[in-house]
Amino acid sequence: MPRKRLKYLPQYLAISPFFILFAVFGAYPVLYSLYLAFQRWDGIGPTEWIGLSNFEFLVSDLEFWNSVGNTFIIWIMSTVPMTVLALLIAVGLNSSVRFKGLYRIAYFTPNVTSIVAMAIVFSSIFSPEFGILNAFVSWLGLDPVEWVTDPWGIKIAISVMIIWRWVGYNAIIFLAGLQAIPQEVYEAARIDGAGPVQTFFRVTLPLLRPVLLFSVVMSAINGLQIFAEAQVLVGERGGPEDAGMTMVLYFYNQAFLENDFGYGAAIAWGIFVIVLLFAIINWRLINRPERAEVKA
Repeated sequence: MPRKRLKYLPQYLAISPFFILFAVFGAYPVLYSLYLAFQRWDGIGPTEWIGLSNFEFLVSDLEFWNSVGNTFIIWIMSTVPMTVLALLIAVGLNSSVRFKGLYRIAYFTPNVTSIVAMAIVFSSIFSPEFGILNAFVSWLGLDPVEWVTDPWGIKIAISVMIIWRWVGYNAIIFLAGLQAIPQEVYEAARIDGAGPVQTFFRVTLPLLRPVLLFSVVMSAINGLQIFAEAQVLVGERGGPEDAGMTMVLYFYNQAFLENDFGYGAAIAWGIFVIVLLFAIINWRLINRPERAEVKA
């Protein structure tokens, strides 16, 4: 047995860098954060075991639950229009239009753009005094909107940033799903007398359900981890009335501004549980029609 194992030693050595890097920079920080969640530590002095105190305080922390509410509101305000726009763009790109490759690159570019640079640009667009958006509002004869000082204006601004960043990515995903649908299905629908609207709702959407499931679950996972957009737009404290305080931004405040790394680790694990539960709920809700068809 030892000789047989030594025979495959070169192969094991070839794949070992990935597992070593994952263990050092992935598994170890996750496990150490779980250890810190049961400690009181300011990042410099010795750690002090306090058991479940951090989690008990987390459950009753009103600021944390306010950040959870803000995150869910921003997620709803961004995910619903983003999914609809991405689907419409994908349908348009899947039709016979010219310069498809150029459009695909243009729609996907925001996803690979620096988040910080994007947030700085949007902060200038939503500036209450010199912003382009308020200049357009004034040109229409309306009163300027305090985008970065009004609680709902902050949520709208962050949602628009998220939509701009992710709509192209989801459109490309939807486009790949549309191109995987056999053309024979559409031909059969046209022979049966189905119009474009009926074909879209009776043929395209049901066959696109797995792609929609992937998109919604990934949007839930990414949307509940909003950080850079809110931090750059309204600051590290979440702006007026904590309207831009998201879960990850609150974790950042407690761990790296208040130097309470034990409680910060507890918040991180709380975020993990919330994201996991929300992703499972989304998956079950969207996948329910398919399970009903299988049972039938």
